[in-house]
Amino acid sequence: MTSVRATRVNGSSNSARFVARIHEPGGVIDDLIQRLRDAKSVFVLTGSGISAESGLPTFRGVGGLWRTHRVSELASPEGFARDPVLVWTWYNERRAAHGSAQPSVAHRALAQIEPLFDDFTLATQNVDSLHLRAGSRNVLELHGNLREARCSVCEERRSLEGGMPLEEIEHACGGRFRPQIVWFGESLPQTEWRFAAQAASRADVKLVIGTSGIVQPAASLATGYGAGWVAEINPEETAISNLVDASIRAGASDVLGRVAERLYGGSLSGGRPLSSS
Repeated sequence: MTSVRATRVNGSSNSARFVARIHEPGGVIDDLIQRLRDAKSVFVLTGSGISAESGLPTFRGVGGLWRTHRVSELASPEGFARDPVLVWTWYNERRAAHGSAQPSVAHRALAQIEPLFDDFTLATQNVDSLHLRAGSRNVLELHGNLREARCSVCEERRSLEGGMPLEEIEHACGGRFRPQIVWFGESLPQTEWRFAAQAASRADVKLVIGTSGIVQPAASLATGYGAGWVAEINPEETAISNLVDASIRAGASDVLGRVAERLYGGSLSGGRPLSSS
């Protein structure tokens, strides 16, 4: 069995901050599982990396969407005002990609872990609905979703099932239908943000999965709220890697699939939870 090589990160001799830098961080996963067994409140923050395992490209990763489009053209009120057809053409393509993608093992593992806790909150920066499709229930979509569009003037909603016909962008009230997405320069929805901040503050264990730690204010939920134990799961080093208690360098499905199976004592299809002993 491969041994774990870990290094201490920016901490005192009493610090528990270690980084597992191999593909089989078994000891760190054992620690994560034990902390989950002991936890009463769990908070999870996910980013585009978890959906990359479902085949959806990340914005900042290799081959990410930023490489072919400027953010100002596609994800801002100014870009939408300038060229709504371009923006909707891109979001229609994204919505179609989301519809053809399937929840990964990581998505399904989180959905199975959730019922083990009386207090479990999953906040996501993703707009692809894969957590909901996987069966997660207490999901806060911090950046919106691509299930609906809303009018920029009267706030009327319409379903995006089948996409947004480009000839129907203009609304009868004089506004335009726009994606139900939080664009750059816009505030996060107040209710979702308040619930997420409260959940992060009270959590015993926080899991930060597949996020770069760059996009604010969502990234602050990982390390800026509460005193719970924080584990990052990401194949790459991120902006918060030296701030968390454990940073596991592996794919989310590899880690969470193992965690769910250990907690349940069986496969991802279900089973009885293991005891804490």
